[in-house]
Amino acid sequence: MELKKIIAEIREVLDEKDSLREEALRLTREIVRMSGDTIKALHRGEIGEAEKRLRLVREKVEELRRKLKDHPDLYHTGYVQNAHQEFVEASLFFAYMTGKDYPSPGELGVPHADYALGIGDFIGELRRHFLLLLLDGSLEEAERTYRTMEKTYEELMTLEYPKGLVNVRGKQDQARNILERTLEDLMRAKLSRSLEIKLDLAAGVLEKREDGANG
Repeated sequence: MELKKIIAEIREVLDEKDSLREEALRLTREIVRMSGDTIKALHRGEIGEAEKRLRLVREKVEELRRKLKDHPDLYHTGYVQNAHQEFVEASLFFAYMTGKDYPSPGELGVPHADYALGIGDFIGELRRHFLLLLLDGSLEEAERTYRTMEKTYEELMTLEYPKGLVNVRGKQDQARNILERTLEDLMRAKLSRSLEIKLDLAAGVLEKREDGANG
């Protein structure tokens, strides 16, 4: 075969792959953006809106998988993996906020390694929810959220694999730092609540004494 024909064949293959790559980049950007919108809606308490957005994200994830089914080299790139992580994070957070079972990798249609990385991001989103609960004065619910973070972290730490298989170590280290900060915040909040109760009790005792003295 002449080199010219070989080059023409290469160009045809690479042109198709380049076109698919551009389409994949567009889809992954949409998945990341819409997953973020889902999480924002959940934090605002807009469950119906979050469910609608998450349904759209799932459709984009499925479309991405279909388009790249014959191109595993593109499907297993960093930008696709990142989009999957965002989708997993939004899906897990939606399940937590609505009291539903967590969806499996198969149910979400994403690789197991991408799902594992999304669990680490989920812990970070739980911290944000925890802080919002503290701001609202919902200490008991905030503590329950912390317990969920703790259990999730413990499960994540059971994944011990080489970086070449799944780069989960970074997510584990990040989750550990998040958990430590969250525990510190929780202890400060509980101490503050305890002090507030003691001050209220002391104020009540003084008030009774003053009433008795005046009587």
